[in-house]
Amino acid sequence: MRLPPKVAQGVADGSVTLAFRRWARPDVRVGSEFRSSAGVVRVTSVDVVDEHAITPDDARAAGFPDADALRRRLRPVDEAARPGAGEPVVYRVGLTWAGEDPRIALRESADLTADDVADIDRRLERLDRASSHGPWTMQTLDLVRRRPHTRAPDLAAEVGRERDPFKIDVRKLKGLGLTQSFDVGYDLSPRGRAYLAATTRVVPDQEAEPGT
Repeated sequence: MRLPPKVAQGVADGSVTLAFRRWARPDVRVGSEFRSSAGVVRVTSVDVVDEHAITPDDARAAGFPDADALRRRLRPVDEAARPGAGEPVVYRVGLTWAGEDPRIALRESADLTADDVADIDRRLERLDRASSHGPWTMQTLDLVRRRPHTRAPDLAAEVGRERDPFKIDVRKLKGLGLTQSFDVGYDLSPRGRAYLAATTRVVPDQEAEPGT
């Protein structure tokens, strides 16, 4: 479930406690958590409602000035509705802030021990082995280091990849606390910079030729 940054901030400061979505089936369940631009959000309730019964208080709790504005925003088929899943209905989703995104603290943690570096090495090697397009982790870290705040399509084109799979890979690095996202492009996190300074792994095209 995605929340616009303004709504996510509202959940974090307590001014937004509801979201309304038109789904063929619920995309979240009670107790589930998801990340937003303002931190981790927890789902407290999921109920089917009649959109015409949405009250002014409901609308304000969802970040809208009135119920009519909210109803206009509800599309006939929400982005999360799945073909063949049934007739879309309106869901009232209760939301609460569950805390900071743990990746924020992780990416700021730059005091790496030898064990930390070895653990990151193993995790990246595992991602490389599982890849269908060959080793990519060090190449991508180096690319983000060299071209911070560059559009993802431009970065992907430089290494001959499609944008969306490239962005998925960068998110994997973000999950390890090594990169961070911006309105335009990415950059290495403090942890990512510390890792590159400490690891003995190299970008594939920088590997020494046999016998050198």
